[in-house]
Amino acid sequence: MDITFGPRIFKTGVAVIIAIYVCEFFGLDNIAFAAVAAILAVQPSLYRTWKQLPDQLITNTLGASISLFFIYFLGENPITIGLVIMIMISLSLKLKMDSTIPLTLVTVAAIMTSGAGEDLYFALERFLVILVGTISAIVVNLVVFPPKYKKNFSDNIHSAFQQMSLLLRTAISNELTEGSYQVLSRNFKKELENLVEQFELFDEERIKLGKSRTKQLNDREMIVFRQMLKTLEEGDQLLGKIDDHYFQSKSEKSVNQLFDHYLEELIKYHEYLFLKYQGKIKEFQHSDADMLNRRNEFYRSVLSLSKEDPEKNIRLMIVASALFDYTFYLHRLDQLLNQAQK
Repeated sequence: MDITFGPRIFKTGVAVIIAIYVCEFFGLDNIAFAAVAAILAVQPSLYRTWKQLPDQLITNTLGASISLFFIYFLGENPITIGLVIMIMISLSLKLKMDSTIPLTLVTVAAIMTSGAGEDLYFALERFLVILVGTISAIVVNLVVFPPKYKKNFSDNIHSAFQQMSLLLRTAISNELTEGSYQVLSRNFKKELENLVEQFELFDEERIKLGKSRTKQLNDREMIVFRQMLKTLEEGDQLLGKIDDHYFQSKSEKSVNQLFDHYLEELIKYHEYLFLKYQGKIKEFQHSDADMLNRRNEFYRSVLSLSKEDPEKNIRLMIVASALFDYTFYLHRLDQLLNQAQK
């Protein structure tokens, strides 16, 4: 069994440790709430970490105040607790602070089950303990293992490509067993989803915090990474079209070879572009015009196929159209790399 132990897991553990030690140092009870707060407050990006502190302070203070108000006037009972939770969810959504909802509800539950009607200090202490956990997580998130966006994204996108290239290389020849293909396909789609989320996090941080805090990528590199992601998405679309249409066309061996050879050329072109980005190519002997000529040659061959079976040819043209899109975005990536490296 593979065990993933990444920076966020480590930071969560460190935040819990610090929160508990701080509570013990100041003699605060109910340290379990500090641990829960630290776990919920760890965020995947620096921007969300900075944003978390004021948002958590606002919603937690509101939650504590409203909880104490309702306990004082309506008493401590399940109906009151449920009502306050509904109010806090609505307020958090209205303030566009929905990311703080889980921790705010922990605050509400902690205070409203504390017997605050008899001991107000006990309720306020729970609120303070939760703030300790929240601030501990935010400090750790800022100081420990700050994200290396460029390296992480580059490594992850190359890993996803390795899986996609194997899927595409065996898509027409159908060499992989069904079980192996399904496992590899699921892993690729999961990595692609993670890449989209990772890119969105960085893009959000870059916009909100500005270039001064995100010097790792310049504008051109950002555009190149976006295009790299787009080529993988087009490859995923191509795999879907092959699954849905190619095998139903029941093509002859010569047609299979035509599509298989062109796919192999596209994968090699994609590999070449990664090497080009990494600066591992001595000199760019490959010409993008060569790829466009090869594309035109492929489509002339597809259009010259027998028209005796219209449905079969329609299916082949759907796959050929997906190949065209994949080729187009690879060519566009090549152009962007040339511009960035100049």
